[in-house]
Amino acid sequence: MSTLTRPSSFPFLAAGAVVAVVGALLAGCQNQTAGPGSSPSTAPAPTVTTSPSTPSIPPSPTPMPTRTSTVTAADVPVYFMIDTRTGLRLIPERHDLTGEPVRSAVERMIAGPDDPDYTSPWNKATTVLGVTAGNPTVVDLSADARTASIGSAGAALMIQQLVHTVTAATGNPSGSVLLTVAGQPAGELWGAVAWTSPQVREPALDVQAWVQIDTPRQGATTTSPVTVSGQAAVFEATLPWQVLGATGAVVQSGVAHTAEGQTFAPYSFTVQLAPGTYTLVATEDDPSGGEAPGPRMSDSKTFTVH
Repeated sequence: MSTLTRPSSFPFLAAGAVVAVVGALLAGCQNQTAGPGSSPSTAPAPTVTTSPSTPSIPPSPTPMPTRTSTVTAADVPVYFMIDTRTGLRLIPERHDLTGEPVRSAVERMIAGPDDPDYTSPWNKATTVLGVTAGNPTVVDLSADARTASIGSAGAALMIQQLVHTVTAATGNPSGSVLLTVAGQPAGELWGAVAWTSPQVREPALDVQAWVQIDTPRQGATTTSPVTVSGQAAVFEATLPWQVLGATGAVVQSGVAHTAEGQTFAPYSFTVQLAPGTYTLVATEDDPSGGEAPGPRMSDSKTFTVH
């Protein structure tokens, strides 16, 4: 296995870049995927000693209720993969999660996406055995996590998929993540990479799809006007879009603009639509006039207006 490197040129001018692997990742790059930690420390648990004492007030005959806490996290990005002209890239899908945020997000990542254009190579039999908060956040998965059918570049992106999902759930995108499998260091994974130290996010331009739709969500039911929002890294902040009807015909089209060009920035616009089912497609602009290789990166969402 050889160490991955990535080009430093801007992604719009360099199709087919290579996904970068941080730290001690060792991978062999064999596809067109574009590439866009602090050491774990374990504090000893405090020792608590108790000495018997005679209570001055007898215990109540009515037992105290057991308190359980459920955390509901709305609109959390869980990362999956999408095939693009530069190979596989990460793309977020928004979910409302219930339970411990990191555990719930990783479980949702393993279960797979709602959007049929997205994919996840993680073995669906994998279970989350434990999560230890901190920096790094340590995620312990069952041995099923060692089984995946994917090439070396995709394997490196699997690491970034988990890192992005965990750091989104913790609310700390700059945090680090360490994977253990059945309580042991992950080490070599999928015959292609090794995870031996905490990993952080690779630059978004190197590993994420350059066009992302956050709302409406896939399969959503909404009212008109429909608010469309997301993130994109597009040439001169220009983002063409189309709304397709149930037959695939274009019913509306336009151009949105992100807050800033050539880097990930938010966009938002509204569309007035009659009741029905539609597919929204947002696509990166093509300044080459069609001469650039491969189709433009895009994202789509199918939804219903009532």
